[in-house]
Amino acid sequence: MLNQPAIITLTTDFGYRDPFAGMMKGVILQINPQAKIVDITHNISPHNIKEAAFTIGTTHSFFPPRTMHVVVVDPGVGSSRRPILVTTDHHYFIGPDNGVFSLIYNSQSNSLNVIHITSEHYFFPHRGPTFHGRDIFAPAAAWITKGIESANFGEMITDYVTLPFPSSSIPTKTNIEGEVIYIDRFGNAISNIKALDLNTLYSANPEGKLKVIVKGKQTELKNYYAQVTDKELYALINSNGYLELFVYSDNASAAFDIKVGDAVSVELAQS
Repeated sequence: MLNQPAIITLTTDFGYRDPFAGMMKGVILQINPQAKIVDITHNISPHNIKEAAFTIGTTHSFFPPRTMHVVVVDPGVGSSRRPILVTTDHHYFIGPDNGVFSLIYNSQSNSLNVIHITSEHYFFPHRGPTFHGRDIFAPAAAWITKGIESANFGEMITDYVTLPFPSSSIPTKTNIEGEVIYIDRFGNAISNIKALDLNTLYSANPEGKLKVIVKGKQTELKNYYAQVTDKELYALINSNGYLELFVYSDNASAAFDIKVGDAVSVELAQS
C-alpha cells in the first residue's frame, strides 16, 4: 500500500480559455488546502485519448513516488463508462475508464490495482453530467491526499479498458518498422521506434550506417537539432529515448505532411 500522495498532477484537454482546470483546482483546495497541484498540460487535443495516454505514460515517472495523477480526456463523460482509481508501486492515477491509462497498465506487473470509484460521498455534492473532472476525479484525488485509503473508493476490477498501442517491429536484422505516434507543438513527429531498437540493429553491424525513411523520403540521424541549419527533414533520438523527425527551427509535420499513423522505418546500410 502506498502512503498518501503529496502532489496532484493534472492532464486534460480543457485548454486555457475556459475555467475548467481552475474549477478542478478549486475543488481540490477546498478539500485539502495543502495540496500541491502541478499542471502537466491542458492542451491535449480535444477528445484524443491516445495522446493523453502517451503523455501521462511518458511523464509520470519524472514525479516523486506517491504522486497522484489526474487525467481528464473524457468524451464519454456522463455515460456508463466508469471512473477509476489506479494504484501502482509508486503512483496513483485517477480518470475515466476509456484507455487513458493504457501505457501505465502495459508498464506494470503484479503491482497494479484498478478500482471502480463508486463511493459517492467522496464526490462533489452537486454533481452534473458533463464535468466529472470537477465532480468526481478532483475530489477523489483530494480525499486520497487527506489520507483516505484507496480501498474505500469502490471495488477492484480487472476488465478495465486498454487501448492498443502500436509497437515497433524488427522483421530483419537490418530493418526496423514503426510509425508516428505523437506530434508535439513544434511539429516534431515522435515515432514508436526507440533507441534500444537502434542498438539492436547496430549489434548486427556496428560499423553500418542507419537511414530513416518516412513517406518515401530518406533522411539521416543527427545528435541534436542545431547540428543542421537547412530546412530538410532529419531524425534524432529525443530525450525520452524515441526516434523523432524534425526540421530545424520549423514544423516537420506541416512541411512534410507527416501525421500520426504514418509509417517510419530504419534501415541499416552496410558501411
